[in-house]
Amino acid sequence: MLKEWPISLEKAGVRNTPSTRVDLNCNGIARIEGLDELAKVLFPGNKNHQRAFLAIFVELKWADGQFLPVLEHIADKHEISHRTLETVRAKMRRLGLIDHVSRFNKRHGYREGWVFSRRFERSLERLADFLSGARKCKEGSQERKDRDALNYL
Repeated sequence: MLKEWPISLEKAGVRNTPSTRVDLNCNGIARIEGLDELAKVLFPGNKNHQRAFLAIFVELKWADGQFLPVLEHIADKHEISHRTLETVRAKMRRLGLIDHVSRFNKRHGYREGWVFSRRFERSLERLADFLSGARKCKEGSQERKDRDALNYL
């Protein structure tokens, strides 16, 4: 009979990072008309994360200068667990929706805190530009490069 030993996930090399799964499809994107629908796309299947996303987004949007020195008060104000808030904040930062600015940043008055970021928005614009350019038949050498790409996967 095999004896079960508890395995530490850290020692096994498993990282405990929050899921960055996003449910993007053309129909879902076309239906987005409000922040609640955006929350469903960015945090599919998790109402607590959707609620935390909305709380962070709305508080940051309506803060003076769209700048928040800390996010912890949002958890208390909207009755969200601090762990959920941190998970959502981390995902929003990895996606490029928000950024943390240091106190050495002149642009934000040498204040440390959280602001909206344009990285996600610019990335989506670049993806759209890439896709429209990739569909065009430009020159004969491009066909060879496109067909060679099949060999690399």
